[in-house]
Amino acid sequence: MRDAFLLDPDLVFLNHGSFGACPREVFQMFQAWQLELERNPVDFLSRRSAGLLMEARSQLAMYLGASAEHLVFMPNSTTAVNTVARSLDLHPGDEVLGTDHEYGACDAVWRWVCERTGAHYRRVEVPLPFDSAGFAERMLAEVGPHTRLIFCSHITSTTALTFPLAELCAGARERGVLTLIDGAHAPGQIELDLDALAADFYAGNCHKWLCAPKGSAFLHARPEHHERLQGLVVSWGYVGDGKGHEAYAGESLLERRLQWQGTRDIAAALAVPAAIAFQRRHDWPTQRARCHALAGEVLSELGRRHGLQPIGRDDDWAQMVALPVPHHDAEGLRAALFARGIEIPVTQHAGRCFVRLSVQAYNSASDMDRLLAALSAS
Repeated sequence: MRDAFLLDPDLVFLNHGSFGACPREVFQMFQAWQLELERNPVDFLSRRSAGLLMEARSQLAMYLGASAEHLVFMPNSTTAVNTVARSLDLHPGDEVLGTDHEYGACDAVWRWVCERTGAHYRRVEVPLPFDSAGFAERMLAEVGPHTRLIFCSHITSTTALTFPLAELCAGARERGVLTLIDGAHAPGQIELDLDALAADFYAGNCHKWLCAPKGSAFLHARPEHHERLQGLVVSWGYVGDGKGHEAYAGESLLERRLQWQGTRDIAAALAVPAAIAFQRRHDWPTQRARCHALAGEVLSELGRRHGLQPIGRDDDWAQMVALPVPHHDAEGLRAALFARGIEIPVTQHAGRCFVRLSVQAYNSASDMDRLLAALSAS
């Protein structure tokens, strides 16, 4: 599978989780859409783009277990989180509940929004080792009379844990509390059924584990929330009902407000079906299982060497796992590994240091051996 990707052959790339990596054939489709746009930009953007985006969203929706009408493309998950956060009608004293495992950029979103509305962003400690069985109960026990929304990662960035969300979303709904799930790492790494999950809002990246081009992500919203969502940019989607603009024909309010925000390159979104087809053709469930097994072998070996226990059980992580290491200089360790030709992040959480290993279909057992050798020498 290594030859199917565009990665530097001299690099041991174990950081798929940060920005993903795009297969050669999917990247070529991305470029083909860009060339098609330039053949007649007016025809492509004014007359054809709505239908093309709808077709791409329809294929993505089937993949996600959702309806295309409840889905809109975004450039990344953080933009989707911003869209929801800035659309909520928060007031002084209101509370947004998160965990202490959330992505730093999204923590910044909630701090910014809450500072301006008088609301409060409170992070619940989810201790390590992770107890998946008690996760929903722990979060729901923190819900109070002023809690308006629970914000939670599906797969955490720093600790690479998969949070079980069905019980959390159901419990929040019973209490009249909204849910926004940050699924930046989920599509392509774990199976999704967004309709069954029933979160009020779900943000996800396609450019990470789904292997689509950079700039392809989505926001999914239950239909009762479409009216409240506002675009980060006010543009043509706010002009009447869109009559007189050919691209608006048959579109929903969600599409108009969040999709039509000026001239932009939509090629990454249009290439998402090619990424889905690539993974389907290469039996991605089997690829994921192989990658999980390789990561598990590294986790076990490091545990034997250092006597450090995993922070979760085998089914608490997928293709990305946090490897506990006895280091305190995270940046120094990352730089030392990169000097040995290994691209991998080193994270910190609750005073502990982790090497966050991402294993994708292009990785091999020899990549794992090189990582273990480099860690021994660092």
